[in-house]
Amino acid sequence: MWNDDAIFKALSDSTRRLILDELSERNELTLYELTVRLITKHNLSISRQAIAKHLSVLDEAGLVKSVRKGKYRVLTFNKEPLQNLLKGWLE
Repeated sequence: MWNDDAIFKALSDSTRRLILDELSERNELTLYELTVRLITKHNLSISRQAIAKHLSVLDEAGLVKSVRKGKYRVLTFNKEPLQNLLKGWLE
């Protein structure tokens, strides 16, 4: 099961929330595509290495999954931890 504290920690950062926004909009993005979208669409001044650090926090919370497709690693948003977390409060 997911750690609620890890989920809240992941959501506490605005850049990580933007990453989830982008992944929920496009569903599958490579790190490069995600970086380009964050820089161009949101005017962030951020490196791929910084995004990778944010992704590791999101991964620890179970909010992002990555799958290797050929030579690329494709990122997807996993909504299940959020749905599970909120289910107890909203039902």
